[in-house]
Amino acid sequence: MPTTHLLYLHGFRSSPSSTKARLVQQRIAQRHPGVTLWCPQLPPSPREAMGGVMQGIADWPRERMAVIGSSLGGFYASWVAEQTGCRAAVLNPAVFPARDLAKYIGELASWHDPQETFHFRPEYVEELRALATAAISRPDRYYALIAQGDEVLDWREMSAHYQGAQLRLLEGSNHAITEFAEHLDEVLAFLDLAD
Repeated sequence: MPTTHLLYLHGFRSSPSSTKARLVQQRIAQRHPGVTLWCPQLPPSPREAMGGVMQGIADWPRERMAVIGSSLGGFYASWVAEQTGCRAAVLNPAVFPARDLAKYIGELASWHDPQETFHFRPEYVEELRALATAAISRPDRYYALIAQGDEVLDWREMSAHYQGAQLRLLEGSNHAITEFAEHLDEVLAFLDLAD
């Protein structure tokens, strides 16, 4: 069944205004006007973020929904896919965010609006631990776009975690995947979007 509902989850300190989120929004509007796309602004608390997402998609048809997530959003997207059984496309996904984000506790600025700040609290690290899954249950439901030149996350950890998934390894590139537009069609094809 083609995907009629698509969720996009942004990364840490990011927003629905990120370059990748905007590219997805434009492509859906142009080529898949029948698809419901939701790209929420996620709160810093992982528990609240996932609670809000699950509430927002409560009425979505599980067999016709999919999720895309970038960085921390990739970690969240995997959690959503494990809860719902939907397909997921992850872009340089965080695999061990509790470990990696522990050093960012304190007041932080948003990437897209440096005037906008938020507090990343110690308890959020525990909330990330609570959401962690040791392994993805059905690799065939996952597509992973991973840059070997990612300066933030280790591509080897990402590749190992998504072993068996449809994996696209990019030589070089970076954490932001600056050439994401070139790979977007492949990402959306995997998710089998309705027209």
